[in-house]
Amino acid sequence: MDLLNQKIIVTGAARGMGAATVRAYVKAGATVYAMDIANDAGAQMTENANKLGPGTAHYMPVDVAERESVERAFATAYQQMGGLDVLAHPAAIQRSSDASTVTEQEWDDMFTVNVRGTMTTNQIAAKHMQTGAGGSIINFGSISGQRAEPSAVAYSAAKGAVHSWTRSAAASWGQYNIRVNAILPAMATPMYLEARERSSAAQNEAAYWLNHHSIALGQQYGDPDADLGPVMVFFASAASRFITGQLIPVDGGQTNVR
Repeated sequence: MDLLNQKIIVTGAARGMGAATVRAYVKAGATVYAMDIANDAGAQMTENANKLGPGTAHYMPVDVAERESVERAFATAYQQMGGLDVLAHPAAIQRSSDASTVTEQEWDDMFTVNVRGTMTTNQIAAKHMQTGAGGSIINFGSISGQRAEPSAVAYSAAKGAVHSWTRSAAASWGQYNIRVNAILPAMATPMYLEARERSSAAQNEAAYWLNHHSIALGQQYGDPDADLGPVMVFFASAASRFITGQLIPVDGGQTNVR
């Protein structure tokens, strides 16, 4: 699968799964606008991705929690690329919270970035895609939106909302040949590795039994470049043209979706 002549926006692109997605798209030949709020890291990632070719990447700041920021950045990318075929939307935040003590501010922060940010980026991308031949929107869900998460209640609720939004948006925009799917990843990102370093031995053991033990393929999280990148290329390509409204675990068998 190649993405030659494909015009793509990737949010949350400065590191982790977003950065791996940019690298995969550049290697597949696409023109990519990589967006994030971490400007220095995003610019450096983009410079490194361009060494992979044959595609090209360009960095642009965006705050997915601010509609005006998204509208401005997406309009510029659309104009400079001459269209928009794909939106990959990994941008999100994750924080611990407890059902008894989670605050309204913590709840609102999680939903502003993870849920409203998904709605906003999807709406604006779909508007641009409707002027062409359609396209592919790839959201990021989580196993946390599928199961009880007593240590991350706001994050779990937000990701559950992303899953519902993805199915509904797919049903709404299929008439425009826009497909909308969500990836549910289990990847060893820098954020995940940093959290493990900060955790105690007891916390890491608990995390193993909650998360790693159920991963059939080796009981380890995947590599974003080797394990996620090719999947992102598939969902950006015409090979996935008849798949929409789906939640796709890319997690080595950690969970299943019914």
